[in-house]
Amino acid sequence: MTDRTEKTEDQAPSRRDVLAGSAGFLAAVAGLSLLAPGARAQGATRPHILYILADDLGFADVGFHGSDIKTPNLDRLAAGGAKLSQFYTQPLCTPTRAALMTGRYPLRYGLQVGVVPSGGTYGLATDEFLLPQALKEVGYRTSLVGKWHLGHADRKYWPRQRGFDSFYGPLVGEIDHFKHEAHGVTDWYRDNTLVKEEGYDTELFGAEAARQLSAHDPKTPLFLYLAFTAPHTPFQAPQRYLDMYAHIADPSRRAYAAMITAMDEQIGKVVAALDARGMRENTLIVFHSDNGGTRNKMFVGEGALAGDPPASNAPYRDGKGSLYEGGTRVVALANWPGHIKPGQANGVMHVVDMLPTLAKLAGADLKQSKPLDGTDAWAALAAGDPGRGEVVYNVEPTTGAVRDGKWKLVWHVLLPPKVELFDLDADPEEKTDLSAQNPAKVAELKDKVVALARTMAPPLFFATALKATLSAPLATPDAALYELEMQDD
Repeated sequence: MTDRTEKTEDQAPSRRDVLAGSAGFLAAVAGLSLLAPGARAQGATRPHILYILADDLGFADVGFHGSDIKTPNLDRLAAGGAKLSQFYTQPLCTPTRAALMTGRYPLRYGLQVGVVPSGGTYGLATDEFLLPQALKEVGYRTSLVGKWHLGHADRKYWPRQRGFDSFYGPLVGEIDHFKHEAHGVTDWYRDNTLVKEEGYDTELFGAEAARQLSAHDPKTPLFLYLAFTAPHTPFQAPQRYLDMYAHIADPSRRAYAAMITAMDEQIGKVVAALDARGMRENTLIVFHSDNGGTRNKMFVGEGALAGDPPASNAPYRDGKGSLYEGGTRVVALANWPGHIKPGQANGVMHVVDMLPTLAKLAGADLKQSKPLDGTDAWAALAAGDPGRGEVVYNVEPTTGAVRDGKWKLVWHVLLPPKVELFDLDADPEEKTDLSAQNPAKVAELKDKVVALARTMAPPLFFATALKATLSAPLATPDAALYELEMQDD
């Protein structure tokens, strides 16, 4: 299963067709153009692209999904655009960001397991042709404001070397939101230069994005990738946001909610900057989380967390790091006035589809890309078409999950092995395992997982994890705990 088939676009009526048509035919064409805003006119002005990524945001934790967490700016974008109900990512941060940049599943280049850890020396392979490179070639200005997390130990992996004209933010996956440090080391860059600045990172990202927009020439198409670190751990926010949620008893949930509202406020300021610059009407805004919200402490990050993880992915099962829907079906929206039909878009899309979709809108050539897993999803994004029929959630040495139409297979290979089959049309919450009743479908989907596994690149994370384990200092018991245990004896 490769998901590499190209969709055939509807052919626009020729000039002869239109001239030869009757008044009724002309009226019908005009009516169809209003009903199907996803139809792209050849030669139309290329859009500016504002691509906003949240970090570990729960599916249920936005106002337009019914949460009590305040997200008025996202709610307005959702009301005026498409709420994407079946938008999929990878179950973790680095793999999702790699899939967005390449249009290819991370299993193709060894990023399918884990994330690039602070001590990791690897990154996204430099022979992959990335989205900002494709857009830059056709005249776009490209900017990354926010988190990168696709390689930090070697400058060849950094954003400025991968197609971005400018970069502002951290290279690694988790930082203190006020100190901008990871393990006590500053991780905050402007382009390739380490800088030390004061401020809450979410507010700094918003201010930088708005500043760039206020100085941008609207005649030049812009790709602004705004990748927030919120609401990833550590759960921190300025006091004024925490005060908005004083009624929430759990301190982690309180801070988590505050981080989301702080992010939403900055998104509002960025959209206002687009308006002020006269760019809003010709800007496609895409927003989604990099994976589901964290429900398992194993995936909270490199720091400690007291209590239970506060995110909610209701009604879906599990969360970040999991191949169940709660880990991979994420909160998402798309908004472009006059081009995207407002309402609920139920088509199936995966983050790998974004590169070919955006490249097509921009008129970019992808001949330098390796074979893509993504396909042009504009019709699903803009006009509510059904989208893709197959999804590869992930395949790595210990687990694999794929979807074919309504059927989803989740296969845990490690002993004791476990195979589950779900009918997502009838059971999107994955409560009922139908594998015993459908052995033929299970066998078919397992064959697809094995076929993908035979061609996947070796996971880069394993070598780093093994090296870190083998080179760790001698583990010795803490003296105080040791004495206490001796007393208990």
